[in-house]
Amino acid sequence: MSPRKIRGASAEDGEELQLSPSETLAHNSAMRVSGARSGRQSTQRALASIVLGFELIIVFLMGMTVFGLSLLEPRELGIYIGIGLCLVIVVALACMRGGLGIKLGWAVHALMLAVAFIMPMSLFVSLVFLALWIFCMVRGAQIDRDRAAWLASQGATD
Repeated sequence: MSPRKIRGASAEDGEELQLSPSETLAHNSAMRVSGARSGRQSTQRALASIVLGFELIIVFLMGMTVFGLSLLEPRELGIYIGIGLCLVIVVALACMRGGLGIKLGWAVHALMLAVAFIMPMSLFVSLVFLALWIFCMVRGAQIDRDRAAWLASQGATD
C-alpha cells in the first residue's frame, strides 16, 4: 500500500504530507464515518466520531462498574444503563453524516455527567471526555472554516 498524500495539507517546508498505511486507514475510516465520501468533508464530524468511538468503550465499562459495585438496586440496572447509553452513542455515530449526530453527542455527554450522581468517581472521566468533545467541536469547526476559505481562494485564482 503506497502512502497517501493529503490534498491541501502541507509541511512547513512546502512539501505535501504523506501518511503511513495505518494513518491512511484511520483517516479514511474517520472520514467515511463522518460522511466525507457523500458530500463535503467535515473535520468536526470526523473528530466527533473518533471521540464517541472511544467513549463507547468507556461508557460500557462504567455500566459494568456500576453493576460490579452494586450501586443500584436491582444490581442489573447498571448494565442496562450502560447498554442504553452505548446505544445512544451508536445512534449518534450512525447519524454523524447529518447534523443529528453532533446533537446526540452533546446529549451523551449530559447523560455521562448524570451518571456521576450514581457513581461519583465517574465525574472525572465524564469531565475529561466533555473537555475533549468541546475542544474537538471548536477546533474542528475552525479547521472546516479555514478549509472552506482556502478552497474559495483556490477557486478564485484558477
